[in-house]
Amino acid sequence: MAMKKFTCFKQLIHASRIIFLASLMAACGPDDYGETSSGTKKIAPTGVSTEDGSLRTVPFITLRNKTDSSKATEYFGNERNGVHAGNCGLSRTPLEALKPIAEKAPFYVPDDIVKLDTVRELSVEDFWRDLEGTMDGRRPVLYTHGYYISFERGCKRASLFQESLGLTGRFLLFSWPSDGAILNYTRDESDLYWSVAPLAETLTDMIGRFGAGNFDIAAHSLGTRAVILALVQMANGERGNTPLVNQLVLLAPDIDAGVFKQYLPRIRPLVRRITIYVSGNDTPLAFSRQLHGYPRLGESGSHLANLTGVDIIDVSEIPVRYPSGHLYHLYNNIVINDLAQLLNGDKPASQRSNLKRTSENHWRLQQ
Repeated sequence: MAMKKFTCFKQLIHASRIIFLASLMAACGPDDYGETSSGTKKIAPTGVSTEDGSLRTVPFITLRNKTDSSKATEYFGNERNGVHAGNCGLSRTPLEALKPIAEKAPFYVPDDIVKLDTVRELSVEDFWRDLEGTMDGRRPVLYTHGYYISFERGCKRASLFQESLGLTGRFLLFSWPSDGAILNYTRDESDLYWSVAPLAETLTDMIGRFGAGNFDIAAHSLGTRAVILALVQMANGERGNTPLVNQLVLLAPDIDAGVFKQYLPRIRPLVRRITIYVSGNDTPLAFSRQLHGYPRLGESGSHLANLTGVDIIDVSEIPVRYPSGHLYHLYNNIVINDLAQLLNGDKPASQRSNLKRTSENHWRLQQ
């Protein structure tokens, strides 16, 4: 009887995971940002451009394995590996016929096709030297992605984020080995936890190169867990009174809100300003709450009470332009404008437009 009950329990757990992942597939839908992958482009040397000269470059640090493939889209795989650095080059083909529709539609309509055309590897030392040469006195911004993100998709989303906010020249993608497979959520969680120590080492390297408090971090969804845990790890070491990070921006964070509350006193002294973007329309986070049993930090609600020393930006009143409600930092211009004021203007919430204060540290973004 006991064995039968245990078997039924395992079946229930398995069924709940299937339901969660199937729901995510419905919520996330197909790929985003007009992304396509021909899989035919070979690795190209630096300086190669598209026909209209519009090759976009995204500097990256990744923990993924090299596949030895000659195709740019397959250059890095989804397995754990050492640190690799370089630049990914993306071409953009405008879809002119869709532009008038995209400008007027209340939802996201892709008006171009983006492809990963080139991958140029650099030594870690040359990578940092190149970044220092393009920063022009500005603070670098490290961006890390969430779950279900291959290297190719990570480069595409990073390119959009970089371009939308005007971060070119001071931006880098940290790509942990997410599988890029929607059914591998729990495996992605494992790979993310494995990535915490290398991410902490990367942040420590940035402190040594740029100085304490002279860089920003923006993390999305599951990637926020790695950033929080890396900062907790760094908090265990000896340090001075100067904050280590200038801006920490958590976008739709997929982390247990209660766990974050426990960590907050330890990481708050390490960061000058912590900003959390939340929404009541975030379908993947709602499913994540069902799977884990507790509210996620990126959901709006009473679980956000008593989070002191942070700015909470609720975007629930902003129209959902992408079906999942999870990618507003990429597809909603109102959110992008607020992020630009934060990361480019270094403005606190009290000085940014379109924000209405609802309590001491809670703000609602409005149209």
